[in-house]
Amino acid sequence: MDNESKRSYDPQPRTSKEVEAEVGELSSRALDMTQVKGKVSETGGPVTYPCGTSEEKKKGLRVVRHVWSLYGADRDTLDKGMKSLAEKLPQNGWQVVKNGPNVNTKAKTLEVFAVHEKTHTQLEASWMDSSDGGENLIYFSVYSRCFRDTTAE
Repeated sequence: MDNESKRSYDPQPRTSKEVEAEVGELSSRALDMTQVKGKVSETGGPVTYPCGTSEEKKKGLRVVRHVWSLYGADRDTLDKGMKSLAEKLPQNGWQVVKNGPNVNTKAKTLEVFAVHEKTHTQLEASWMDSSDGGENLIYFSVYSRCFRDTTAE
């Protein structure tokens, strides 16, 4: 059985530019929900990638992903930011599917996974603190469902 047979939805025809704008807007709103005034990594914005098997890629299936970090704030501020994000997501059209400790980190800091109910865009936010050897930051990955890129036709 190939991936296309396993997909529980039909990828919708859309332009990559349209999906990039949508993911970018949702990503920006997630930052606002944290209510943290810090620095944001410069990533260049949402990027379109091939999605699925090689056969699906030939059919123009794509996904848009926006990966970035929020940093330059102290531990307490980031803790409050993660809690604020988890609290505000449902009020802004997201279904939170996980809100709890990241068992893969020494500090067991919070991580939040959510799905936007209208667009099915997914959000993963993981709070990384300096006890794990890095900088205090919240790492975000916001990404679309696979779609059929009409600009590739």
